[in-house]
Amino acid sequence: MAIETEEPLTEFEQEQEEEGGPVKSFLEHLEDLRWVLIKSAVAVGVAMLLCLIAGDKVVKIVERPLDQAKIRFPSSVQVVTFFYGQNKLWSLQIDTKKQAAFPLSTNRFVAVQIEPVLTGTNQVLGLRVDTTAAGDTFQKLHVDIVNLSPTGAFLVAFQVAFYGGLALASPFIFYFIAQFVFPALKMMEKKYVFRGLGFGAALFATGVCFCYFVLMPVALAASVQYSAWLGFSANQWRAEDYIGFVCKFMLGMGLGFELPVVILTLVKIGVLNYGILSKARRYMIVINLVLGALLTTPEVITQVLMALPLQLLYEVSVWMTWYWEQRDRKRAGREARDLSTA
Repeated sequence: MAIETEEPLTEFEQEQEEEGGPVKSFLEHLEDLRWVLIKSAVAVGVAMLLCLIAGDKVVKIVERPLDQAKIRFPSSVQVVTFFYGQNKLWSLQIDTKKQAAFPLSTNRFVAVQIEPVLTGTNQVLGLRVDTTAAGDTFQKLHVDIVNLSPTGAFLVAFQVAFYGGLALASPFIFYFIAQFVFPALKMMEKKYVFRGLGFGAALFATGVCFCYFVLMPVALAASVQYSAWLGFSANQWRAEDYIGFVCKFMLGMGLGFELPVVILTLVKIGVLNYGILSKARRYMIVINLVLGALLTTPEVITQVLMALPLQLLYEVSVWMTWYWEQRDRKRAGREARDLSTA
């Protein structure tokens, strides 16, 4: 009985198997790209429609950093906040001299309720010091998000649908692009791309979460306090301005956290090395501070809060580059010794 043996692959077949896909003509690639654009547009359209339907819930998600923002008052002043029922009206900061002239309370935060008082047969508004108010209510921002034009609601709905749709459709868009690009890559290149996409997605999500939960409340509170210092009222913000600022802020922070992926990719292809990165450290400090000034509010605290994690990510990239170069040197030394003893 004859044993069938597999015929060795030709050079063309080996190259095709290594690259993972058939060789196509230019027009066939254009057709594939057209379908990638069509499927991506459909994914974005469906995601935008879903965000339009759930627009009120998406707006609540965007407004959460404003609800979590708190104002920091100097420790040397007494903060008197006036309420009408559960509605916070305004706050006053009273220094030590005025506290002695108007001794409302010995507490640092004082709540004063404005409520109806019956005087004889007349009902007037009176003031009552409320000692049961929670401490957090004094430091919360009092900012109303409003529409100031007949078309404002439609602009806000479009912004919510646009940014939310991009966020929901982005995994599908990356998948469609991967379907188009991956057949042209070799197996080793695919492995690096998969790793880069995984780390990139994780870093992007980390940057967005850091901005949403940590940086955004500080930036919004700093904006209100800076307006008060300049003598302007910040009790009302335009809805389209607020939503655009928050979404762009989170997007910029997420892209900023992609720095290690970009640097390490340039290291892998030989554009950068440890020597270049270590010498550029002082310049990266300045660049990160500039990025913090461009992507955040013009206030020092938020700029530093953004620049610190970016600089930390840069230092991690430098350390990984050093580790890779040491590993490659040791491997080259072992191979050289093996060749000399052979």
